Amino acid sequence: DDELQTDGNRSGHFQNGELGSAPTNEEVIRLIAAQLAEIGDQFDREIQARVVNDLVLHFRNESLSNEEIMRHLSRVLGELVRSIPSDMAQERAMLVLAMLLAKKIVNTVPSLLQRVYNTTVNYMNQQFHDYIADMVSPTAL
Repeated sequence: DDELQTDGNRSGHFQNGELGSAPTNEEVIRLIAAQLAEIGDQFDREIQARVVNDLVLHFRNESLSNEEIMRHLSRVLGELVRSIPSDMAQERAMLVLAMLLAKKIVNTVPSLLQRVYNTTVNYMNQQFHDYIADMVSPTAL
C-alpha cells in the first residue's frame, strides 16, 4: 500500500478523487518531536545549573547503580514538574524534562554520554512506555 517508488518518493493514493496519502509514522514522530522540542526550549530556561550539576555528580559516581540513578532522576523530575507551571499533562512534561536533562548533562560532561543515554532511555521505557506508544499510535492523530 505504501510502496517506495524508484525515485525515492512514496506512492500516493486516491481518496475521494484526489491524490493524497495518510501521514506516515515517520511524519507523526517528527511532528511529536518538534512539539516536544518546543516545550523543551521553554523548560530549558527554567532549569537551574545546580540541578544539572547535581545530576552530573550522580552519573559520575561509579558506585551508584543505574537503578539508584534512575530513582534520583525520578525525584528530580518530580520536583521540576511541580516547580514549572504548565497546563500540559504531567507525563508529557516529565518526558520532555528527562530528555532535556540528559542533553544538559551531556553538554556539561560529554564523557557521560553513554551512561546518561542508557539510563535515560531505560527510565523513559520504564516510566513512559505506554504514554509514548499512545502518542505515536494512529488513533492519536
